[in-house]
Amino acid sequence: MGTDIKMSTRSAVERYSDALVGLSRSIHAEPEPAFAEHRSAAKVADLLAAEGFEVDRGVADLETAFTASFGTGELVLGLCAEYDALPEIGHACGHNVIAAASTGAALALRDLADELGLTIRVIGTPAEEVGGGKVLMLERGVFDDVAFSMMVHPAPYEAVAARSLAITDVEVHYTGKPSHAAAAPHLGVNAADAITVAQVAIGLARQHLEPGQMVSGIVTRGGTVPNIVPARTSAMFDLRADDLDSLRRLEERMNRCFEAGAVATGCTHEVVKVSPVYAELTPDPWLADAYRRAAIELGRHPLSPEEELKEKIGSTDMGNITRALPAIHPTIAIDCGDAVNHQIEFATACASASADRAVLDGALALAWTSISAATDGAQRSRLLAGVA
Repeated sequence: MGTDIKMSTRSAVERYSDALVGLSRSIHAEPEPAFAEHRSAAKVADLLAAEGFEVDRGVADLETAFTASFGTGELVLGLCAEYDALPEIGHACGHNVIAAASTGAALALRDLADELGLTIRVIGTPAEEVGGGKVLMLERGVFDDVAFSMMVHPAPYEAVAARSLAITDVEVHYTGKPSHAAAAPHLGVNAADAITVAQVAIGLARQHLEPGQMVSGIVTRGGTVPNIVPARTSAMFDLRADDLDSLRRLEERMNRCFEAGAVATGCTHEVVKVSPVYAELTPDPWLADAYRRAAIELGRHPLSPEEELKEKIGSTDMGNITRALPAIHPTIAIDCGDAVNHQIEFATACASASADRAVLDGALALAWTSISAATDGAQRSRLLAGVA
């Protein structure tokens, strides 16, 4: 990669630094949950439109999804921008940083698109926390012509080839029969007891789960008042595993636990998938190595490949993208003390000087990785051929 190209991208990120940090802070200040990110999506799309990108809003029949494209090169780069927040605790996963970093990478590359033979496309992907926006967009053709894709995610540590767990989100609904809890409890069928039995079965099963499998859940509906035998209850569970094959086995086991609740109490039950299944991350090795070089050059300190194997970042629908085309999902460290993702303290850290620096460094690392791929003859040919 030539020094002039690097200087060009660095200058562009510096020129747009106020706008990028402002974008991150603005998204952070107005958190919106999955599929309701109207203001957040508009902030990203409007900035790119003002800078000459061709914006297509509401793609894939999703109101808060968009694409913003610049250039006509045969090599299409997809920069994923997430912007959904978590209920009650806001941007405790730092999606404001993700959106701004991908936007910054696109702006850094814009004036080099013709020279690099690139089409630069920011893909606004809603509903990562729940809903599987990227999965829906992948299934509906948004990524069909994308040769390679990337994004960068804030975290307490820096990991280049970050690992994640496959996940499926399910709701289980139990239906029993109401009755007076004191005068005629024997005439009721208790749907709350069904959830209790299922939870006990899951708790006992945990000792025998395969390595990497895990289950977490909450009761979302437990009844109405204490003097009525609960007739309708619901719970939501996240089922996770190291890979999709293990996840399928876990799902079969958990379905038996859900069924146990119904059998023991006489309720009927229904299990409903809340989101598409998220696959585990399978980052492209060459792109990951290129990103590592860029991050180190920027003065950052990613974990070694051996250390990365010990860390997992939860689950992400970017895993599905990495299985469909060459892609990476590195993490970028921010100063967050002892906090981790999905804690209020981490949300606070995602609007800090450290997070602002992560926006700018992340934008440059993504841009330099893209340039490396576009200018390496063998890799360019591989990406154009659609070879993972």
